[in-house]
Amino acid sequence: MSLGKLYLVPNKLGDSKSNFPEHQQTLISSTKYFIFENEKPGRAFIKNITPNKNQSEINISILNKHTIEKEINSYLNPCFSGHNIALISDAGCPGIADPGSQIVRLAHENEIKVIPLVGPSSILLALMGSGMNGQNFKFNGYLPIEISERKKKIKILENTSLFTTQIFMETPYRNKKFFSTLVSTLKPETKLCIACDLTLKTEYIKTKKVKHWKSTKVDIHKRPAIFLIQSD
Repeated sequence: MSLGKLYLVPNKLGDSKSNFPEHQQTLISSTKYFIFENEKPGRAFIKNITPNKNQSEINISILNKHTIEKEINSYLNPCFSGHNIALISDAGCPGIADPGSQIVRLAHENEIKVIPLVGPSSILLALMGSGMNGQNFKFNGYLPIEISERKKKIKILENTSLFTTQIFMETPYRNKKFFSTLVSTLKPETKLCIACDLTLKTEYIKTKKVKHWKSTKVDIHKRPAIFLIQSD
């Protein structure tokens, strides 16, 4: 019996009314085994992409920060019986600032074919729309919460951003305070891009020098956002 495949299926960003490619609809329609970051958004994704699929017949495993490693080791068992598995994050691409890499590594270790599908990544969309260096960039995830450590990290990133675009994110409800820290810590001539609500009707992408951001009113509270900096 041939092994099943592990498909990495990107999810939409936010509540956008995305149209999914036909091959993704066919895949989801024929798949019985899923790995979700969380069950509710995972089921909503399936209902959106294949409304007629009987959700009582699907098999779900959950992969997030609360999942213990002992459980993860069994998630690919259906592949050994010839079944395909679809790995789906809450938003964006599995394994890119989202859970998934552990399952993918396990698949490679067991000679299970991994197939990543095309879909939205907030990090890449923000970089594309920023006008900053797309040849050399680094994603840093979340910065320290403690204010002195956060400012120290921001300065370190700024000092290395002349030739490398530095990208990071924040929990949406902290965006307003984080923005204030950025404009008070970065040098006036450093370029800062804010990209939020990507792919939604409320999408906002703007790149300005810090000195100009200080006089700009921007509402990013509780809106998923990516921040990018590049010094001059």
